[in-house]
Amino acid sequence: MAIKITAVLFTLIGLALAVGGGQLLLLGGSAYYLLCGLGFIATAVLLFMHKAMALRVYAVIVLASLAWAIWEVGFDWWQLGPRGGVIIILGIWLLTPWVRRPLGFSSPTGMRYGATGTPLAASVALAVIIAVVSMLMDPLDKSGSLPEQSVAAAPATGGDVPDGEWHQYGRTPYGQRYSPLDQVNVENVANLTEVWRYQTGDVKLPEDVGETTYQVTPLKVGNALYVCTPHNWAIAIDATSGKEIWKYDSNSGLNPDRQHQTCRGVTYFKDQAAAPDAACAERVYLPTSDARLIALDAKNGQVCPSFANQGTLDLTVGMPYNPAGYYYSTSPPVIAAGKIIIGGAVNDNYSTQSQSGVIRAFDVNTGELVWNWDSGNPTQTAPIGEGQTYTANSPNSWSVFSADEELGLVYIPLGNQVPDQLGMGRSENVEKYSSSIVALDINTGADRWVRQTVHHDLWDMDVPAQPVLLNITKPDNTVVPALVGPTKQGDIYVLDRRTGEPIHPITEEPAPTGAIPEDFTAPTQPTSAVTFKPDTLQEKNMWGITMFDQMVCRIWFHQYKYEGRYTPPSLEGTIVYPGNFGTFNWGSVAVDPERQVMFGMPTYLAFTSRLVPRADIPPKGEDEKASEQGLNRNEGAPYGVFMGPFLGPLQIPCQAPPWGYVAGVDLRTGETAYKHRNGTVYDMTPLPLPFKVGVPGIGGPMITKGGVAFLGAAVDNYLRAYNLTTGEELWKARLPAGGQSTPMTYAVDDGRQFVVMVAGGHGSIGTKPGDYIIAYALPR
Repeated sequence: MAIKITAVLFTLIGLALAVGGGQLLLLGGSAYYLLCGLGFIATAVLLFMHKAMALRVYAVIVLASLAWAIWEVGFDWWQLGPRGGVIIILGIWLLTPWVRRPLGFSSPTGMRYGATGTPLAASVALAVIIAVVSMLMDPLDKSGSLPEQSVAAAPATGGDVPDGEWHQYGRTPYGQRYSPLDQVNVENVANLTEVWRYQTGDVKLPEDVGETTYQVTPLKVGNALYVCTPHNWAIAIDATSGKEIWKYDSNSGLNPDRQHQTCRGVTYFKDQAAAPDAACAERVYLPTSDARLIALDAKNGQVCPSFANQGTLDLTVGMPYNPAGYYYSTSPPVIAAGKIIIGGAVNDNYSTQSQSGVIRAFDVNTGELVWNWDSGNPTQTAPIGEGQTYTANSPNSWSVFSADEELGLVYIPLGNQVPDQLGMGRSENVEKYSSSIVALDINTGADRWVRQTVHHDLWDMDVPAQPVLLNITKPDNTVVPALVGPTKQGDIYVLDRRTGEPIHPITEEPAPTGAIPEDFTAPTQPTSAVTFKPDTLQEKNMWGITMFDQMVCRIWFHQYKYEGRYTPPSLEGTIVYPGNFGTFNWGSVAVDPERQVMFGMPTYLAFTSRLVPRADIPPKGEDEKASEQGLNRNEGAPYGVFMGPFLGPLQIPCQAPPWGYVAGVDLRTGETAYKHRNGTVYDMTPLPLPFKVGVPGIGGPMITKGGVAFLGAAVDNYLRAYNLTTGEELWKARLPAGGQSTPMTYAVDDGRQFVVMVAGGHGSIGTKPGDYIIAYALPR
């Protein structure tokens, strides 16, 4: 019976591989699966005939599969495993007495002997040995060390922030995410323990939009932490004890047309001209998802009526269109030179009749409009008059700004015009400013320079991250005010922030062609010398848990349109790689201004997009997400678009891991010192497996003078500490929910250094939602 069942199983496997392999070969892919399928069928026939030759034929399959796998991917265990797992398991089954005995022979005395399995046993043993050896190797790992010496003894950190505090989203207006505290260091970070845990009470609701996320970085001023929540509550917490001081609910409500329900942070301001005990002498500004900016007294959470209209600034004023839920601010504004400067998020791919992407500066005390910079009308920065409107659907900035008050510049990461995947009919100004970093004059709003990172962007490659400012000492010891700009497509632009000119070279490289007839592609695209752009995908990079879903991913790979980075959108479907989450996203990177090095988390996850003619778009509500996944309707445009991660039949990525790394860069030389897999599949699979595959993540890192980099972000729920010099993981703490935020650190009155992480999950990547704020410190 065992031999018959085995023969049937081999027949089914052989047919599946032969049919799929034949289709793959016709698409121009590997012949392996077809040949392997035929080998399985031959083995099955021999099993049905009770021929011992079946074991020898299968030994050839094992050896040939092993040789083919090593030829394709070398000794990468995560690639070898799916190719050989089923084959090895079946080889071991064929060696059991239940299979070998019926294939053997009987002696004249009637004794039954099993067929010899020596060739098959030897081939299986060799495969197992190679598998074990490959588990001890990582051919994709890059090991090295960043320089440890301090280059700048008194580095510019941007802003008068006490060492033990954290006043803005990136600690200072420079956005470095660097703390000069060193009590926690590489020698003792493994001793960190939880000190307190606070729950906000703002939890994800059943009626919330899918992308309800908790991405806040707390601020620390005096002995108070200031945070916001996804539903736009502002909360003050005692920094030592974690006890709530006050809570304010903005009552921003729910709206199913909002693409995002989140808050990345609040903004703090101290009015130096006010008496210390005066009401609203210190303020917290709360952006809301119904497009308001609210000023609160930092001491008690009361609304400050002297700001704008009884404490509330309406950000929809001047918008040419104003459908509720289409425009809001998810990121904290920046304060510089007495002005609070703010942009806003416009729903991606909802409608061409979208609000303007205007950047506005208001008087920080009164809320009076000082200037407005609209990329659709960039030379007119004086405040628009009553009844006037900004340019509809101009490129917007939904991320965080940075500022240099000495140079008088604020740095804006700009996105694209709706729809992201269709470029026809864009104006000259849109073509100039889309997907760029723009430096605006803090006092007038005039643009001083623009650095575009994608030409004629058809891929939603917004500049997603706060530009990071520091001074870089060049080899000739000249000091250059620099800007580090991470991008979705993997390039990191290192620019002179005075002029936008590159410190590390930028080259133009030929780009794929073949846009739809109504559109066009840029002939070249810029690439920075400092880059984490991925290698072009090949069929051998397709992946799966088994050889079967891997084969399907190979077939799909050839069915999509793909010629590398910047392959244009198409009606048949296009692979977008890097995908819409980007290599870098709003979490940006962290830099050490003393050592002039950078720590970041490059992520690699391919997406697909498929244009849908307007006439073929299904009725409203069917498979509709209007975000990174599902149908984006693009009302007013000739095409909608289906988008989503490039996943296989088992809903895991079709591309092979790693999908996420930690990496360190010497910003003086532009060289990447190390790049290591980051994160496990612990929370990605039904079983809590601690396999360090290297997983995707959304969030940001933080660096301390103690030589430690902290990062959550990965889709397994951990906060980790790394050696900044080598990238070695030094410590981790299990989080009660997804850690898709950026950690921060501060000191309390008794001198202890705390590290704080917000764990609330992320709707788009499916991590566990929550409402936790957790503080860690060394034992007393």
